Amino acid sequence: MTLGASIVGAVLFGALLHAGWNALIKSGGDKSLDTALIHSLGFFISVPLLYHTGLPAPAAWPYMAASLVIHLGYYIALAGAYKHGDLGLTYPVMRGCAPLLVAMGSLPFIGEGISLAGWAGVVVICAGVVTLGLSRSALRDSDERQRRKALGFALANAAIIALYTVVDGIGVRASGDALAYVAGLFVFDGLPYLLLVLWRRPGRRRAALAYMAGRWKIALVGTAASLGSYGIALWAMTQAPVAVVAALRETSVLFAAVIGTLFLREPFGWQRAIGTVVIVAGVMTLRLA
Repeated sequence: MTLGASIVGAVLFGALLHAGWNALIKSGGDKSLDTALIHSLGFFISVPLLYHTGLPAPAAWPYMAASLVIHLGYYIALAGAYKHGDLGLTYPVMRGCAPLLVAMGSLPFIGEGISLAGWAGVVVICAGVVTLGLSRSALRDSDERQRRKALGFALANAAIIALYTVVDGIGVRASGDALAYVAGLFVFDGLPYLLLVLWRRPGRRRAALAYMAGRWKIALVGTAASLGSYGIALWAMTQAPVAVVAALRETSVLFAAVIGTLFLREPFGWQRAIGTVVIVAGVMTLRLA
């Protein structure tokens, strides 16, 4: 398995999609409801896809089931991170730490090692991502307690992201069809979290439903972006090492930083510029590995 130019281009496009739907959540008035809405709407896109592709191979079903459970924890931590911190702080931290964990778990759990140059690329990308996240501009929040909460959620989510990446990396290879696998995931992916969010609001469900009724159109755009982003990543994992794809996908922080600066009025400081240069160097290292 090698990292060709077409795979790099596809994963970078998926990274842009991933940053886009995360920015939609951050820009909304209710992070938990927006997260739940974006992913529960995946049902309406995935059912027609499954009709076209057919079900994934039965060997992949246990991995899909495990991934669905892990993703529930992901959404809880994601909403918590965005509730307490900027997109520019939380997104890079949780995305930047995960690839290193995936790389460490690839050999024992997938039986897939990566080259020394591949390791160098993963480490450099992660360093650039974390540099972006821990820049002064991202730490501008004067409420230290809120910032610690945001970082706690982000670090917990890094471990969750690494776990579901390894599980899905194995599962998509067992499925025989990346599109069928991701469609199968998205049929059920967001529904448990939506039910959990509504259950935790016994006196505010009518208001929650009214909020979602006003947001479903823009949320559907986020749903398509989320499904497309993860579908591209899973396809790439059938063509190249899982750890390398996982690291390359986290270049989404570059797009998140730009989106946060242009549309969410989050500042872009010199440390973010340094982080950008480091990430680009990491991508070039992976491409030449």
